[in-house]
Amino acid sequence: MHRSLKRYGEWDTRLKNSIFKSFRFEIVLYSLLSLIYTILTEAGLCFGYYVIRNLFRDIRNTSMNVQNTMPMDNGGSLNNAGSASSFAVPPPPSRKEGMVLILALAVIAGILLFILYFLLLTKKFVIYLDEIAQGINEISIGNFEARVDIKNEDEFAWIAGRINKMAEDIQILMENERQNEKARNDLITSVAHDLRTPLTSIIGYLDLVKLHGELDEETKEKYICVAYDKSKRLEKLIEDLFSYTKYSSGEVTLNPQEIDMVKFMKQMVEEFYPSFQEAGLDYTFEAGMESAFIRADGDLLARAVTNLISNAVKYGKDGKSIRMYLEKRENHLRIAIINYGEVIPEKDLGNIFDRFYRVENSRSRETGGTGLGLAIAKRIILMHHGSISVKSDFDGTVFEVLLPLNEEREVTGTNEAKHA
Repeated sequence: MHRSLKRYGEWDTRLKNSIFKSFRFEIVLYSLLSLIYTILTEAGLCFGYYVIRNLFRDIRNTSMNVQNTMPMDNGGSLNNAGSASSFAVPPPPSRKEGMVLILALAVIAGILLFILYFLLLTKKFVIYLDEIAQGINEISIGNFEARVDIKNEDEFAWIAGRINKMAEDIQILMENERQNEKARNDLITSVAHDLRTPLTSIIGYLDLVKLHGELDEETKEKYICVAYDKSKRLEKLIEDLFSYTKYSSGEVTLNPQEIDMVKFMKQMVEEFYPSFQEAGLDYTFEAGMESAFIRADGDLLARAVTNLISNAVKYGKDGKSIRMYLEKRENHLRIAIINYGEVIPEKDLGNIFDRFYRVENSRSRETGGTGLGLAIAKRIILMHHGSISVKSDFDGTVFEVLLPLNEEREVTGTNEAKHA
């Protein structure tokens, strides 16, 4: 696609910079060639006429000389009279009338010859126009894979290139539309599934409490707690869904300010201390500097980092440890969050940041999230002109974020580590 656009741009430049490759120049050239061919043809015809005329004149003169040298008999006068009458021809036209007639015939023949040569020389334009028309017809009936061959570098080639570009653009739009339609259907399916599951549990447990009055207080309390937890999960799903929609549609705008990421990450780690303790996780945070400044929206960035750490806590319990690093990478700041839980299969890594995508074996767990946390984190990171990636093997699952540093502030300090 990009190569095609580049080629179309090159054609535009060539047409603007070189008149010798344009259709107009070719028309002028073929007109001159047609005129030259016409003149040469008429010259050839005139020469042929002159040769044939002189040849017949010589033959006639020879014949007349032979007749004049023949002996006459007694009836010579009669024979001569008869001969004279037999060779009698109408008087030839005057020289002026002959020249006018010849000139008129030459002009008519010249016009006809010029038209014939011009039509023959420009026949390729008609054929090419027919090919372009066929290509347009194919595209008009929905065959967006049809292409017109690019010939030469004139205006017809430019038109063919634009037609091909139009077909490519329409094909891309159609493909995007199909993908968007599929995404909408997947979204509806996922939302329906994730809303129905906790809602069904809530209704089921509340029905048990309502319809079975003989239940003891402890059991009722248990059922109500389960319904409450499911309700909170349902609330979280709805909030994440609204958040993802706002981030995707561009409704959320950045409010950038200068942030010291070392202090920022220390605060985030401290806020997760209860979660680490509850999950039985050891944690380590290491910063390769005392301070590192970036321009970012603190609230949005906190949402992204929170989602990444929450994901590490949920799926890293089996590993009993979480490692977090902050270091400089050229003109970027690298944030790495590592958990040592179950390895993510290679086939899932490419889709891990897609909305509602979850590794299959996590769906059945109580820790299974909404499937929007990582998608929201990626959107926020991209809004800050950063990047996010993941890799997973037996050395751990690493989520890596790169954010552009504030070039006006220097990174200071040396390594610092905090363990718990």
